[in-house]
Amino acid sequence: MTVNMTKGQAISLQKNDGGTLTAVRMGLGWQAAPRRGLFGSRTREIDLDASAVLFADKQPVDVVFFRHLVSDDGSVRHTGDNLVGGVGQGGDDEAILVDLQRVPVHIDQIVFTVNSFTGQTFQEVQDAFCRLVDETNGQELARYTLAGGGQYTAQIMAKVHRAGAGWQMTALGTPANGRTFQDLMPAILPHL
Repeated sequence: MTVNMTKGQAISLQKNDGGTLTAVRMGLGWQAAPRRGLFGSRTREIDLDASAVLFADKQPVDVVFFRHLVSDDGSVRHTGDNLVGGVGQGGDDEAILVDLQRVPVHIDQIVFTVNSFTGQTFQEVQDAFCRLVDETNGQELARYTLAGGGQYTAQIMAKVHRAGAGWQMTALGTPANGRTFQDLMPAILPHL
């Protein structure tokens, strides 16, 4: 059963049967919003990029994004860059896979961001979401839908963080500006 998350909400990543999740996929989907023009409405391709920044004690130690598809330890993997969005018609346009059992013990948080590499604002994006899927069975666990566009070019979507012996996901939904994850670091730090 999917939990539709609201900004700031946290959920445990324990399975209903009491077991722990071993592998999850953070999926990102979006479509270009139609724009009215002189000759009717049209859409413009939008290149959003998903990134995962791995932190140890509030310090960034690795990142997975379209130019570095696998974390140095191999526990986090990006499935590849999508330059236009909307391909999945409601499915994932980009995805980042996390093997929770292989994440080194010193990594305590993984922050997922999305940014408009080409610089369009989120006013030009519709139906943007991130979702967490149990990669072992394909079951969607949680979904955070980005509501209402804005004059920003990035979003700090969610984080997966250690909670005792397990993991939790927290929906962040914080607007930011930047073309790459590096530009977003000052906006990410308050959420750690």
